[in-house]
Amino acid sequence: MSATDALAAAVRDIPDFPKPGILFKDITPILGDPVLLRACADALAEPFRNAGITHVAGIEARGFLLGGLLAADLGAGFVPVRKKGKLPWKTVEAEYALEYGTDCIQMHADATGPGDRVLIHDDVIATGGTAAAAADLIRQTGAEVVGYAFILEIPFLQGRARLDQSLPVYALLEG
Repeated sequence: MSATDALAAAVRDIPDFPKPGILFKDITPILGDPVLLRACADALAEPFRNAGITHVAGIEARGFLLGGLLAADLGAGFVPVRKKGKLPWKTVEAEYALEYGTDCIQMHADATGPGDRVLIHDDVIATGGTAAAAADLIRQTGAEVVGYAFILEIPFLQGRARLDQSLPVYALLEG
C-alpha cells in the first residue's frame, strides 16, 4: 500500500458532525500514528522543497498540527494564523465570508515581511475562504504567497476557485 493510500485509509468519516448534514473528515488517526504523521508531513513538503519557502503559515487550529512539521521539513519558520483576539502582539487581520455571516483571522504584523516566501497550510480546503483570507494577511505584510498545501480537499465545494489561480494548490487527498 502506498503512503497516500495509507493516509486516505486512515481518515475517518464522521456523519452529522458538527451538525446534521455535514460529513466531517477526521484526520486524528493520522496524527496518532507516528509513521503516518511523518509520511503526511513529508508528502506535503515534497512539492515545495525547491521553492525557497521561508515561512509556513498554519491556519488555526488543525493547520497548526502539521504546520510546524512542514515548516521544519522545509527549513522554514512557522507562523500561526488565528481567530481574532487570540494573538498577544500587534496584528494584521482579514475578514472572510461564511455561509451565514463573516469571520476574521489575524497574524502578528511582524511574522512575515518583504522578501519572505510563505506557504499556507491547513488540514482541509473546503470553500477556500479561510485560505484566501490567510493569503490576504501574508500580502498585507509585504511577503509573497508561493502556494497552498492541504491534507484533504473537498472538491465539490470548489475551494480552489477562491484562491490565486497563478499559485500551486496541493492537496494530498480528496474526500
